[in-house]
Amino acid sequence: MVQIITSAEFEEKVLKADLPVLVDFSATWCGPCQMLAPILDRVADKVAGKALVYKVDIDACPDLAVRYQVMAVPTLNLYRNGEVAKQLMGLQSEEALMSLFS
Repeated sequence: MVQIITSAEFEEKVLKADLPVLVDFSATWCGPCQMLAPILDRVADKVAGKALVYKVDIDACPDLAVRYQVMAVPTLNLYRNGEVAKQLMGLQSEEALMSLFS
């Protein structure tokens, strides 16, 4: 299960992480975000120990949505060494998400 993190946790869990981190910027009212949830859970299981996967609710953390220019949900950012390395928008397949880590 993908953990939901807050703005207060973001720096420590994402920006200071030693592993690559995939962050799903989503919203509870977003249909594609709900469809993406089980896909993200499978990806998180597959990359366990090699990468981290978190979810950020843009309604609860609008500061992060602004900071990372999230214009639509879902937006998926892959962070490496505290920087956005890749970004995908919209519903993605498990294969597309796994390819971010290669």
